[in-house]
Amino acid sequence: MVPPASPLVVALSAADDLAEWRERARALIAARIAPDGVLWSEPGGAAGDLFAVAAPADCPPVAATAAIRAPRAFLQLAGSAVLHCDSRRFDLLYRLLWRLQRQPRLIEDGADPDVRRLHDLARAVRRDIHKMRAFVRFRRVSEPDGGERYVAWFEPQHHILRANARFFVNRFTAMRWTILTPAGSLDWDGATLREGPPATRADAPGADAAEDLWRTYYASIFNPARLKVGAMLKEMPRRYWKNLPEATLIPELIAGAQAREVAMVQAGAIDFGDRPATLAAVATGIAACRRCAIGCNGTRAVMGEGPARAALMIVGEQPGDVEEEQGRPFVGPAGRLLRQHLERAGIVAERAYVTNAVKHFKFEPRGPRRLHQSPTAGEIDHCRWWLDSERALVRPQVVLALGASAARGLLGRTVSVQRERARPMPLDDGSELWITTHPSYLLRLPEDSRAAEEERFAADLRAVAVRV
Repeated sequence: MVPPASPLVVALSAADDLAEWRERARALIAARIAPDGVLWSEPGGAAGDLFAVAAPADCPPVAATAAIRAPRAFLQLAGSAVLHCDSRRFDLLYRLLWRLQRQPRLIEDGADPDVRRLHDLARAVRRDIHKMRAFVRFRRVSEPDGGERYVAWFEPQHHILRANARFFVNRFTAMRWTILTPAGSLDWDGATLREGPPATRADAPGADAAEDLWRTYYASIFNPARLKVGAMLKEMPRRYWKNLPEATLIPELIAGAQAREVAMVQAGAIDFGDRPATLAAVATGIAACRRCAIGCNGTRAVMGEGPARAALMIVGEQPGDVEEEQGRPFVGPAGRLLRQHLERAGIVAERAYVTNAVKHFKFEPRGPRRLHQSPTAGEIDHCRWWLDSERALVRPQVVLALGASAARGLLGRTVSVQRERARPMPLDDGSELWITTHPSYLLRLPEDSRAAEEERFAADLRAVAVRV
């Protein structure tokens, strides 16, 4: 299809109206106007072509015989993507709609650049919608009639204000509230929702007494033992902090998190009484232990095995399905891979004491299968008493922790495996700790990336081999 000499400018009346775009796009498709013959313009935007020709507002209707293909998957993605702030989104949508007329299954091709871009736009919009719902903070103001109104200021990245209106009406039906944004405002009086003009931060009220409640609540639920700064910033990006009363506490809470975690572990250290005098006594004790939910799930405890005196102790996370059935540690697929790498590194597996940080198998039933579930920090800390008892009896010179759960069982705090691996760390009994990944992690990797990670794992084991 040859485009017209001067492209048509299609001016849309709203930046977030999928229905209007669909109507205009269907008319253009029916008129057989190719994507490079159309320039889309939204309010506040520019078409970007000095020689473009404005399309009439009353585009020709779609012919009754025209079969415009628009798969449901495309329309669902378009409903989100149209809210994106990218000024080229309408061009992308029209180009895809045009191509769908000749390639009906195009939307299923995840490798197509246009399809990938559509998914990216939709994903960013969904994330912005979620952030608005999570981070709007209302402040109470007095009304002239003596009543109360709750006003919030929010800065969305995309055109999501109207798309989120129904959520806030349903959530705060009994309140009178206003949400102010740079793109417009919403006003709910308890019965009618109205749209208003754009606002500035100065139009929003200042702090109120309720913000102290937010700070108190946030400080009380902040768990330093589970702090992951990267994950926190992903879920609560810094750009939202200035409008969140609780965010003023974050730097202080992060700074003191490690000290608080150590204090929590020390204050809540599990003490089951006198330490077992033998490894057999440890085995009897863990078989009867019901101090956490895993010990009460009906599985049998799996004791460590190996020499009663060993220079090397290897600690995994917990027994798996095969280990629980056989009552022995590291006899499943991960154990077989570990033994292969130990042999290549020059470590005789039979001379090492092998155990787990958690002694029972935590799982989720899925039909006839039992799917592994990672233990919580609290469950690891409960089992730490038994692991320390094993260490006190075996007296290893070197302890190898396989994965983050094993490291926590030995240190009493959470560490980054990737940051702490490949170097020794002192333990309180004079032995040295080495941390690496768990072999089950290697088994989960795709073939194209497993070789490099296996080499890093092998290098960690070679470094341990020279210490024992």
